[in-house]
Amino acid sequence: MKTEQGIALVDRDEDGVDRAFREDVLAGLSQRQKAIPARWLYDDAGSQLFEDITDLEEYYPTRAETEILEARGQEFARLIGPGRAVVEFGSGSSVKTPLLLNAIAPGAYVPLDISGDFLRQSAAALSEKFPGLNVHPVEADFMREVALPEDVLGMKKLGFFPGSTIGNMVARTAVDLLRSMRATLGAEEGETPQLLIGMDLVKDPEVLEAAYDDARGVTAQFNLNLARRINRELGGTIPVESLRHTAPWNDDFARIEMHLEATRDIAFKVAGRNFTMKRGETIHTENSHKFTRRSANTLLLAGGWTPIERWTDEAGRFSLILAEATEKRDAP
Repeated sequence: MKTEQGIALVDRDEDGVDRAFREDVLAGLSQRQKAIPARWLYDDAGSQLFEDITDLEEYYPTRAETEILEARGQEFARLIGPGRAVVEFGSGSSVKTPLLLNAIAPGAYVPLDISGDFLRQSAAALSEKFPGLNVHPVEADFMREVALPEDVLGMKKLGFFPGSTIGNMVARTAVDLLRSMRATLGAEEGETPQLLIGMDLVKDPEVLEAAYDDARGVTAQFNLNLARRINRELGGTIPVESLRHTAPWNDDFARIEMHLEATRDIAFKVAGRNFTMKRGETIHTENSHKFTRRSANTLLLAGGWTPIERWTDEAGRFSLILAEATEKRDAP
């Protein structure tokens, strides 16, 4: 395997601080309902904690998606075909990504991730499993259009977005991401890329709440790590010990909501600015929307993708959808 060192596309200031991270945190903490985009949960420590979450008994999505990938390899190979450059939005899982790569015989693999160290570790792990595959890790915020390495520009492309990350976004943000994926994968240049995307399904709220608030407290540490990251990278003084993790089901919006709730009145600084939280006030850190067949298809179509095949695990908990970029049309 040829493994490149990666292309760093994160915009950092003279102190090495990610400008977008600072802007999102300061803007989010200034809102009446404090909120920080979920992508900032995934620094190196957060990425490792999430990998730990995927092994928890309560967290079914990884097992369900892996079941689909193991069972449907021949169908993926038939519908996707060999030789595509697989562009994964988020560093690949040591379990799921190899299952796809084994099934479709890709021409190259391009993992995109905002966490550079974790990205390179994942790329190195893949290099041991696929010695003949060219890998081009790119450190970038995949929420925006990303310039791919020149070596893959002439290849047909498959976007791979496993897990349930698309559910972390409200509808307008998810649609924007799906459209930027089209652009990253070359649809704006007349190509017709494909996208294989995971979407979690609506189910019993007790099952959902347990998956996001596990008995061992790993998800709580994942959530609290965001406050630690703010303290470390943005000169924050958040009293982490005075925050607690909550993850209630919001039926009106068909989503689990993760929050950091203040257990007492607190005051702190971030990047030189003062903030306060009353007891019971929260920072909204993540949504995890759950989908029906109809809502999944509607979201994809709005983002410029036409679903062509859909698979679920045997228990009907999770879905993988293969979609194709639709022709660009003028907005109505």
